[in-house]
Amino acid sequence: MPLKLLSLAILGTLVLNPECGTTPPSTNIVAAPAQNVQPITVNAGPANNYANGLFTSVTICVPGSTSNCQTIDGVLVDTGSSGLRVLSSVLTLTLPQQVANGNPVVECNQFLDGFTWGPVQVADVAMAGERASAIPIQVIGSSGFPAIPDSCSSSGPSENTLDALGANGVLGVGLFLQDCGPACAVSGESNPGLYYTCSASSCQPTVESLGQQLQNPVSRFTTDHNGIIIELPTVSPLGAPSLGGSLVFGIGTQANNALGSAALFTVDVQGNFTTVYQGQSYGGSFLDTGSNGIYFLDSRTTGLALCSDAADFYCPATPQAMSATHRGANGTTGNVAFGVANADTLLANLSLSVFSLLAGPNPGSFDWGLPFFFGRNVFTAIESQSTPMGFGPYWAY
Repeated sequence: MPLKLLSLAILGTLVLNPECGTTPPSTNIVAAPAQNVQPITVNAGPANNYANGLFTSVTICVPGSTSNCQTIDGVLVDTGSSGLRVLSSVLTLTLPQQVANGNPVVECNQFLDGFTWGPVQVADVAMAGERASAIPIQVIGSSGFPAIPDSCSSSGPSENTLDALGANGVLGVGLFLQDCGPACAVSGESNPGLYYTCSASSCQPTVESLGQQLQNPVSRFTTDHNGIIIELPTVSPLGAPSLGGSLVFGIGTQANNALGSAALFTVDVQGNFTTVYQGQSYGGSFLDTGSNGIYFLDSRTTGLALCSDAADFYCPATPQAMSATHRGANGTTGNVAFGVANADTLLANLSLSVFSLLAGPNPGSFDWGLPFFFGRNVFTAIESQSTPMGFGPYWAY
């Protein structure tokens, strides 16, 4: 469940070749407003420190209420995770607390670059004309649970504040029904230890049943609950200040969410497919709007220089046009053109926050982050949910 955050405060001078693009010509149509269409925006986020952050607003209500509600904007849309997480610092509602064995349930959710810690509470979640009733969500950084267990804090830096997270919350709308699944529902060493019960003195890992875990909100809608489409237009290699698009709910359930000619890529049990690059196959590949760049392989394999001031990003001397092939578990293949530019120079202009050529290393595999989604309509089919092309999970574009 990767999540890459990036400060915009990097200096340099932007010189790009406009011919070095990363996406196909803009043939996609961003959906018009409808009951199942939620506006999304790529910008610098509510903390004004995000590059390639895909944000939307989410309405949260006390379960069963239509008036005791709050709309929170600046929520990051993440196809690499499942479940809604919101900062306690922006939440004004008092929500029911989930309890197990008489103690509150708290979650430590681990992303690629850090963790979020906070209680599991219950809320109704609404977007566009859709509503998920009484689902568990995480309230990040709640003051009621300040003592973070070492087993959680050792996983990386805390992202429990706006400055650290760069968002007011994370909307996980990925391939899976829950944020952990069967692994957290059993005891023993195989349990990853994401959920805890906390007494006044300490927190202990606990078993969390499937129904009690954070739920993919889309899967709990009454209709249009089998998946989503991320629809974004193309982006100039020179970047853009912001970008508008649509989050469409449902696949093949209405006229505006048909698969059409999209190619379907099934995945393994972890939600991954294979990327073929320069004749070599790399498993463990995935599509993820929560990653702000395309993260792939390492400098030795790609020949791309790392940034001297930020080894998490590539900084080639000139923009590079590249290509790879996606291969699903079902054997479907699709060629992908993408590009990589110097991250320092990309981010020099602080008036820009959208970049199609941002990339960095991810040894041994490919994390196809937000730049992959520019200029495409990308379908995410949720596990065990029926669609016109079979059951999820799968990606299609």
